[in-house]
Amino acid sequence: MSRASPLTNVIEKGLFGNFEGKNENDLITIKEVKNLLILQIVQYKNSSLDVKKIDIDGVIFSNPLKVSSNNDTRILWNGPKNWLLVSEKKDLLDKTKKLFNEKDFATTDISHSRAIIEIEGNNSKEILKKGCPYNFNEIKKNMCINSIFNGINITIDMIEENPEKIRLFALRSFGESMYHAITDSTLEFGYKAT
Repeated sequence: MSRASPLTNVIEKGLFGNFEGKNENDLITIKEVKNLLILQIVQYKNSSLDVKKIDIDGVIFSNPLKVSSNNDTRILWNGPKNWLLVSEKKDLLDKTKKLFNEKDFATTDISHSRAIIEIEGNNSKEILKKGCPYNFNEIKKNMCINSIFNGINITIDMIEENPEKIRLFALRSFGESMYHAITDSTLEFGYKAT
């Protein structure tokens, strides 16, 4: 079954804001990321398993505020004993069901419940500073945080530093509001929506 994108009728492709006279490659790029598997994995308090010994697609569980990753899969620390597994590999859903027993873990497929926006460009952190109280001078590659952006709860995943590439996750019902908040904050720099 194909997934209906939360931003299908929202994103208008093109150049916007202060883009005139600028090289198109220097503009911030904003796009929706679709068709990712997103699993929330929570380890129960009474579980004694060491999650650092668990390997999913060659990736181990991450430490607080960190992300473990390879080319296809990222595991984001989401809170104590709580992680988000984000992957392009849909078959990991079946693998994780076999790997995590119900006595120690709760795994939930939340793929349909999130809107994902990726911003890429040298001023990406500056955009987020406009609506988020976090000190973005502290965030580095393979770090993640939970915060708010203009009143919307988001998870922020710093994928690259040069150029800055940041993936934002919000509840699906807030996808349109998040998109408009991000694009409004980006007008000053000019952006390319793809």
